Amino acid sequence: MAAQPRDVAEQYVKLVASGPTEQILSLYAEGAVVEDPIGSAARVGHDAIREMYGALENLERTTELHSVRSAGRHVAVSFTLVTKFGDKQMTLSPIDIMEFDDEGKIVSMKAYWGPDDMRMEDI
Repeated sequence: MAAQPRDVAEQYVKLVASGPTEQILSLYAEGAVVEDPIGSAARVGHDAIREMYGALENLERTTELHSVRSAGRHVAVSFTLVTKFGDKQMTLSPIDIMEFDDEGKIVSMKAYWGPDDMRMEDI
């Protein structure tokens, strides 16, 4: 049985906090498209998407799930990502909109966030 979109979205948020890049990538269909943030150049396919999540892999990071809304093949997930590197901390609060295929894989993810949703601070 295919994974349910809501469950995959919740797993996604957990993996962004702790999982290796390949585990995050396993949630995506082969030809998936990611626009993060919305309005930026689309990343198409596993190689381009891997590059984006690979940038997080060696950072200390946590996530907090705020809400998940699901309607058929579409899910909106609101969460906060906190990354720490050196003496800096970045807090990002996106809303990710995902579309899924019949197998429960993400085929499209658009992350809605802008400068007002990101905070950098010394720790």
